Amino acid sequence: MQNQEISGCMGPDNQTTVSEFLLLGLSEHPEQQLPLFGLFLGMYMVTVVGNLLIILAIGSDSHLHTPMYFFLSNLSLLDVCLVTTLVPKMLVNLLTHNKAISYAGCFAQMYFFIVFACSDNLLLTVMAYDRFVAICHPLQYVTMMSPRICGILVLMAWTISLLNSILQIIMVMQLSFCTERGISHFFCDISEVMKISCSDTLINNILIYFVTGLLGVLPFTGILFSYGQICSSILRVPSPGGKYKAFSTCGSHLSVVSLFYGTGLGVYLSSSATHSSWKISVASMMYSVVTPMLNPFIYSLRNKDMKEALRKFVSRTGSSK
Repeated sequence: MQNQEISGCMGPDNQTTVSEFLLLGLSEHPEQQLPLFGLFLGMYMVTVVGNLLIILAIGSDSHLHTPMYFFLSNLSLLDVCLVTTLVPKMLVNLLTHNKAISYAGCFAQMYFFIVFACSDNLLLTVMAYDRFVAICHPLQYVTMMSPRICGILVLMAWTISLLNSILQIIMVMQLSFCTERGISHFFCDISEVMKISCSDTLINNILIYFVTGLLGVLPFTGILFSYGQICSSILRVPSPGGKYKAFSTCGSHLSVVSLFYGTGLGVYLSSSATHSSWKISVASMMYSVVTPMLNPFIYSLRNKDMKEALRKFVSRTGSSK
């Protein structure tokens, strides 16, 4: 009977027999649910408020209407969207002690996570290119980073991410899911969802590796090349003050890149080295929840212009009440 069910599940009609999945990546101990709920609620609020303040401060200060801060405001928007894709469902599950997520909800979460995570990655590459042009080709910066070109670069990042996500979701939707419903993660991660499928996932795995190389390794290589050229240009600056000023313009971005790719690599290594769902979930949480929370602090604490814009915005908001 079981063989017939699996056989039917993998048949030409490709029918899915499950209506929901279970997210098993968080603690199973009931006494830990409430503390975890408070922790993630606090992190979510800090992330949303911090990134929205960055966006509003940049929008309200005409001195920050430059390519660097245009990209930063887009990065903050992506971070808000990324955590909103993951955390609210996590909070509901913690509060209700219910790990279920509907089939449609799981695929929607998967789709938006891929869109925002991929866009985040590509935007960090665009920001590295912006710093490369500003430091290595300062006389051509206005031409090479005009508002039109900046808009095109951001639009390309979004378009590539949307097309990538659509392709991957279509491929996963071709898979069948029989009796296994438990996903060893705190959200519907595409690789973890594929593990519980009763279909052959060879093509899907090949696609993931190809996309990881194309949209992961390639942009990271571009970032490394940009910073290699930036370091070479900075070393040729004669005065120590000039070197510090040049490096300070890209220090915040370099910190965010290190955090994003460092935690992302941690996810890859942890998933390769261990089958512990808790360790994989913690590693994923670092780049999908913790990194977006830290980005506003990195950019505001290391950037005098950003701190001044935030101070003006808060003062103006307070005086208008």
